[in-house]
Amino acid sequence: MNKLDELIAEFCPDGVEFAKLGDCCAIEDNKRKPIKASERTTGKTPYYGANNIQDYVDGFTHDGEYVLIAEDGSSSLDNYSIQCVSGKFWANNHVHVVKGNEELNSRFLYHFLTTFNFVPYLVGGTRAKLNRASMIKIPIPLPPLPVQNEIVRILDNFTELTAELTAELTARKKQYEYYRKELLTFTDDVKKVPLIDVVKIKRGVRVVKSQLAVEGEYPVFQNSMTPLGYMDKANCTGDTAFIITAGAAGEIGYTDNDFWAADDCFSFECPQYLKSKYLYYILLCQKNTIYSKVRKASIPRLPRSAIEKLIIPVPNVDIQEKIVDVLDRFDTLCNDISKGLPAEIEARQKQYEYYRDKLLTFKESSDEN
Repeated sequence: MNKLDELIAEFCPDGVEFAKLGDCCAIEDNKRKPIKASERTTGKTPYYGANNIQDYVDGFTHDGEYVLIAEDGSSSLDNYSIQCVSGKFWANNHVHVVKGNEELNSRFLYHFLTTFNFVPYLVGGTRAKLNRASMIKIPIPLPPLPVQNEIVRILDNFTELTAELTAELTARKKQYEYYRKELLTFTDDVKKVPLIDVVKIKRGVRVVKSQLAVEGEYPVFQNSMTPLGYMDKANCTGDTAFIITAGAAGEIGYTDNDFWAADDCFSFECPQYLKSKYLYYILLCQKNTIYSKVRKASIPRLPRSAIEKLIIPVPNVDIQEKIVDVLDRFDTLCNDISKGLPAEIEARQKQYEYYRDKLLTFKESSDEN
């Protein structure tokens, strides 16, 4: 029997009591309207709205450990924004500010609310809200504090580990970007030429949805890095870099596999002295320049002329291959969903969610045995 099992057996073997949120929490909402971004004084205090931190400002509205519950503005009705905040912060009137009373650990409340389905408590139509009158009716389990504290300890260990891995991933990405820039910065003795002078730029072929195969083998890239669908044939071979020119204009891709390039996807056919993967990394280094050439309109577009004028350094192939080998390793560590840190973070998050749901499912003490 582990420690939590022992605590449950000692303090609540027959289930736990539930109370309405309004009866077990202090609600410290303020009526301050959101401050326009142009009128905020920049500072170090996080400024919270319905969807997490929106800015950092001077001054604060609250100081302590609180749970913040979105009133509205969340991305979806069944995924309401819940935050646990400690220290000084500013909360506008689109977020409820809640603290557990002497019977309720605020961190326990936070973990429980991240599992809660708020939909039945929302009022209104397309702009559904969680108003105070509805929020105070939310049922909250109240196991004895020793049980709450042990559950918080277990779940916080998961979240802290995930936070550490996320911080490491951020640091690795910065390291990757630094080395990519260093490796792809060349002295004047390396030839630098316009892209149009070294590659054949091929515009893709338009497809309509009726042409897409139900179970096609080849992804179709049109206006984003997410395939439009699949075809049963390809018009580009693997080991090819490409760029999106409309919609997600300026996004740069590379694939080892054959694919279909639609008319808003330009692929690059490289000569023997220019490696396609090397070109892909060079283009990533010039992403800011490429984005600056995108014409902003209802549908953003990147003109072909801007692509053709990009300046490409062309060292010898051996150097290109060494650069690609180093950057591929960083890329795998940072971005590959099946390897490296992202996969570990995803696994830890799933592990946290599993134990959170398991640990925060309670039987009411009034239930019949």
